[in-house]
This record gives sequence, C-alpha cells and structure tokens, in this order.
Amino acid sequence: MNSRRSTLIFIIGSFAYLSAVLQRTSMGIAGVAATEKFGGSAAILSSLAVVQLVVYAAAQIPVGVLIDRYGPRVLMITGTALMVTGQVTLALAPDISVAVIGRILVGAGDATIFISMIRLISSWFSGRIVPLLSQWMGNIGQLGQVLSAVPLAWLLHTSGWKPAFLSAASVAVIALIVVIIFVQDRPRDVTEHVRANSLGIALTQLRHSFRRPGTQLGFWSHYVTQSSGTVFSLLWGYPFMVFGLGYEPAFAAGMLTVLVGAGLVFGPILGLLTARYPLRRSNIVLGIVTGIGIAWAIVLLWPGVPPLWSIVLLLVVLGIGGPGSLIGFDFARTFNPQRSLGSANGVVNVGGFTASFVMMYLIGLLLDLQNGWRVAGGAASDLYALDAFRVAFTVQYLVVGIGIGFLVHARRRTRRQLSRDEGIEVAPIWVALSRAWKRRNE
Repeated sequence: MNSRRSTLIFIIGSFAYLSAVLQRTSMGIAGVAATEKFGGSAAILSSLAVVQLVVYAAAQIPVGVLIDRYGPRVLMITGTALMVTGQVTLALAPDISVAVIGRILVGAGDATIFISMIRLISSWFSGRIVPLLSQWMGNIGQLGQVLSAVPLAWLLHTSGWKPAFLSAASVAVIALIVVIIFVQDRPRDVTEHVRANSLGIALTQLRHSFRRPGTQLGFWSHYVTQSSGTVFSLLWGYPFMVFGLGYEPAFAAGMLTVLVGAGLVFGPILGLLTARYPLRRSNIVLGIVTGIGIAWAIVLLWPGVPPLWSIVLLLVVLGIGGPGSLIGFDFARTFNPQRSLGSANGVVNVGGFTASFVMMYLIGLLLDLQNGWRVAGGAASDLYALDAFRVAFTVQYLVVGIGIGFLVHARRRTRRQLSRDEGIEVAPIWVALSRAWKRRNE
C-alpha cells in the first residue's frame, strides 16, 4: 500500500466531508434570515432543516447498500453533485416550497459522504490507526461548521441570501472536482474483491448487518450522542442564543464554533480511548450522554438568563458528543466483515439523525403551541422567548432517554455474543474495577 497515496486519499476525502458539513449546517446561521425571507411559523421554518435530515437519514441504508455494490467513489461524486444543485436551488428559491426542494437535494447528497469516507479509511488503512483517523476525519469535517458560523454568516448579513448560498455551493464544486481526480476505492495492489456482485447480495448483507447486536449497539450509540449537538448547531441554537439569551448575532454565530473546538480537542482523545479500551466503548458513550444531560439541566433550570459560562459548558459537552458518536461506527467496524461495512455504517448513521429530526420538529412544534402558530401573530422575539425555549428543549430528555434504554439492551446482547462466540467476558465497569483493585492488593 502506498502511504503517500493513502494520505492523499484521506486529505481529499476529508475535504469533501468538510464541504458536506458546510452545506449541511448552512441553515443553522440562516434561520432568522429564512424567517424574514420566506415567513411562516417556527414549525414551518424547522421543516427546512427537518426535511433535509429526514432525507439524510432515510438515504443512509440505501447509500450503504450502494457503497457495498458500486464503491464509495461513485457515491461521493454523485452526492457532491447533488449538494451543488441543492445549494444553488436554495440560493435562487423564490418561496419556501422551492427552498425545501433545495434542502432535500442537499440532504440526499450529504447522505453519501460520511459513510463513504468511513469505508475509504477502512480500505486504505488498517489496525489501531483506523479509529484515530475516523476521529480526525470527523474533526476536519466539522471545520465546515466553522465556515458556516463565521465567513458564511458574515456574507449572509453583508451581501444577502443569494451570494451566501452560491458561495457555499462553490466550495462543493471544488470538492467535486478533486474527488473526481484523486479518489479511488482501494489500493491497486489489493486483490480481494470486497464489493457485492449484485444488489441482491448487497441487500442480503444488509439484513445480516442489521441483525448483528454490535450494529444495533452502534446505531443507539450514535442516536444518543450525536443528536443534541446536531439540533443545536443546525437549527435551534442560533435563535436560542440571539432571541432567548439576547446575544448579538455575530457573537452567537461565533459561539457555535465552540462545538467545533471541543470536537477538535476531545476527538483525538476519544479515538485513543476507543483504540486502547475497545471493551469499554459503551461506557464512554454513556458517560458522554450523561454529561450532555447535566449540562442541559444547568441551562434549563437556571433562574433567569443562564450565565455565559453555562452556555460555554453546554457547547463544549455538545461538541464532545460529535466525535463521541463516531464510536458507533467503530462498533460497526468491529462486528461486521469488510464486504458489508457500507450497509452497517449506513444503519449506524441513521441513529443520530433520526433522533435529530424528531427533536427539531418537536421543539418547533412546542414553541408554536406556546406562542401561537404564526410568526405574523407576534414578533420573532415573542416566538423565541427564553421560557418557551426552556419548555421546548426538555423534549430532548424523552427522545434521548428512549435511546439509552435501547442502547443498554443492545449492549447486553452484544456482550452475550462476545462471550458465546469469542469466549470474551465483559464485566460491568464496577465489577472490573473491583477485580483490578483486588489484584493490586494481593
């Protein structure tokens, strides 16, 4: 395997993912501008982001099957082209219906990039470096959120809707060109045929992947860790900070970069922990989601306007949830053969985005129920009052709590399978610590 070639593939693919994140998160800083441009209620506004994530989540399993059949390069080229088309459509949209079509195209294209990159990393690299590179790829991709939170937000406020989204589309055009030129599915000296010979075989591999407890554990790990940060960064975080907390728009947009910074710092640490303690990955996941729940409780229960430090703490913890969700893909890699890894990754990636679009819509619905269903019936600041956000954001505890229950169940099944098939016993963490303490004192 040519190490320089592998590194080039990783860099180009990561840039393509960065572009995809930029397109995905561009609505996060455009929520207020979309309200002014298209009008409508909070639920209608949330549909711009929700429909994108519905398409994204719905496409994950079909995309995974297609990756197993045709390879990641074809899917990355197709997906990037769809994102270019979608962002241009959104930039030129005269009304909300055309804007929704644009976001559908963005969601469909975005759906192909991440799991294609996970497959590329597994094809071009091996060993303990794989989870580390997955974390680094995720971190590089999240710089796309910085691009949307700072330069894109500045361009939106200074030049307007059309120039901002056409500029975002131009980044995807560059990504499309370099992927076409440089990306290959696997090293040339690899003779193993890892693609399914037909769609029928690929679908059979999908069924097998879905039945594996390890794949289900990956799904629920992704579900509980990724969703809250996605909801905050893609749609409701910016209106919450501007109208609920009274932050200046530029400051609020800049605050969103804290999520990315936290991911850049903690992502490599999580990658090292995942590689070093593979039998404790689910404990890491549960620790992250517990931290998210505590941080939200501080913000939501604080009397009056929460202090800045509590918002920064929340953003840091949400930022850790992003790289934490990549542990789900490490479960998929561990418990699935290479030939069906696309399908398994597709199943896992559905998790977080399913929870995200459910929470996005429910938050918008609860805001409308409290404040009237039409923005025209009151000012935006009335629609987005702090107390209204407090109530609406609590729906996260219900959605994520359901996921935690299923995660614990999937973990039990996975541990039973390890014990039966590999002879590996995974004791609860408190039992393992007790045993280690006894050995140390013997």
